[in-house]
Amino acid sequence: MPTEETQRDRERDDDVVSRFVERFASQLVEAGMPRMPSRIFAALLASDSGALTSAELGERLQVSPAAVSGAVRYLTQQHMVSREREPGSRRDLFRVHGNQWYEALANRDSVLKRWEDALRDGVASLGESTPAGRRLAETLAFFEFVQAELTGLMERWRVRREELFGH
Repeated sequence: MPTEETQRDRERDDDVVSRFVERFASQLVEAGMPRMPSRIFAALLASDSGALTSAELGERLQVSPAAVSGAVRYLTQQHMVSREREPGSRRDLFRVHGNQWYEALANRDSVLKRWEDALRDGVASLGESTPAGRRLAETLAFFEFVQAELTGLMERWRVRREELFGH
């Protein structure tokens, strides 16, 4: 049974929405995200509610429940969507975070720290004076720079978001 917001989504031109979903998904794929999670993420972004059931996603994208399940698992692990229960139902609802880009980037913090640790070990193992060691040291310096800048960037975004959207 579709929610009121899901019904409103259907009142829009399905072809226009579908073209956007596929176009944006292809951009995400080019950036390195797997194809099906890209399509699911774009479909959630394009829905007014920002939340759809597995069946609704499958219907909109013409894909199997297994494809939706695998894609949602990936997106959940990447902190790009969350799984909730539809009120009064046993069906899962998949929701894109209101501030999903912030969340996704903020969760990269731990990945960057692990990469920095691995690169530090690599520099020590290969030697700072070797060509490989210098290349690793430069890569490490880049990630340390990004890490330091990311903190300020995220704070500036919180302020800007408040100015633009009030939350």
